[in-house]
Amino acid sequence: MQSCRQRWVGPKRSTSCVPWGLPGTMFILYTFMMGVSAFAIQPEVHTGHCPYRGKHFKVEFRVEGEPVVLRCPQTWSWVWVSVDPHVNLTWHRNSSAQLVPAEEARMRVEDGKLWLLPALRSDSGTYICTVRNASYCDEMSIELRVFENTEASLPFISYPQILTLSTSGRLVCPDLGEFARNKTDVKIQWYKDSALLDQDNKKFISVTGTSHLVIQDVSMEDAGYYMCAFTLSHGGKQYNVTRNIELRIKQRTEETIPVIISPLQTISASLGSRLTIPCKVFLGAGTPLSTMLWWKANNTHVDIAYQGGRVTEGPRQ
Repeated sequence: MQSCRQRWVGPKRSTSCVPWGLPGTMFILYTFMMGVSAFAIQPEVHTGHCPYRGKHFKVEFRVEGEPVVLRCPQTWSWVWVSVDPHVNLTWHRNSSAQLVPAEEARMRVEDGKLWLLPALRSDSGTYICTVRNASYCDEMSIELRVFENTEASLPFISYPQILTLSTSGRLVCPDLGEFARNKTDVKIQWYKDSALLDQDNKKFISVTGTSHLVIQDVSMEDAGYYMCAFTLSHGGKQYNVTRNIELRIKQRTEETIPVIISPLQTISASLGSRLTIPCKVFLGAGTPLSTMLWWKANNTHVDIAYQGGRVTEGPRQ
């Protein structure tokens, strides 16, 4: 099969024919279809500037020499980010264009989380996480502050927890995150003022398989600094993980039920006379403004039972 066309060259007419075989037709058509198909499924790549959504409200306070895991702030609300293979998470530090980690062997990114193994005081700073897919991109930052492991750092790195006097309460080893996720064999040791708590002491009970320390019959002497610690195995190495807690003791609030002191008996009065009946109530340690007091007549409020105003309630004293 061939296709011919005619054209005029000066005063003469020229005829030319081009072979148009079926295999050639199919090859050209196939190439065209594949090109269209490749063009149609090629995802759009987001190349524009990523909007900055701000700094995460939580500042990470950590101790030097221990492992630190920074989780991308966006993933706290976007569960799909860490599992969607089409989402790319990258980290950089202090508005630098250089990605983290670069050649730093201590730092690595695992499942979108930035691991520092271990953290140094020089690692303190702002870390920016960029979340990007085919059509979307944004950035958020998180602040990391690494302190020297000294007693002077305790006010900065300790988590405040409160227990009530003369009750039984529990302390929670906080912010373990990836270190204790899906691990039931984590053995946590508890210290008070740097001294290891006696495991046989019935006053302090470390609950096996949890991150809790139960304190029986809380007293004012129980206030102070506590530390929970355990050993983490990661990448063939072992690291110490500690968290510090500042325990504060609050007084137990006694809730006193109001007690009516008077009147407790039937009151006699002269017909047509003026009568004032005081209602005296003992409030104990309660706040007077938080207590309501009212009279009722014939099982209804006074102002409803005596709408003419002959019987009224007086002011509180």
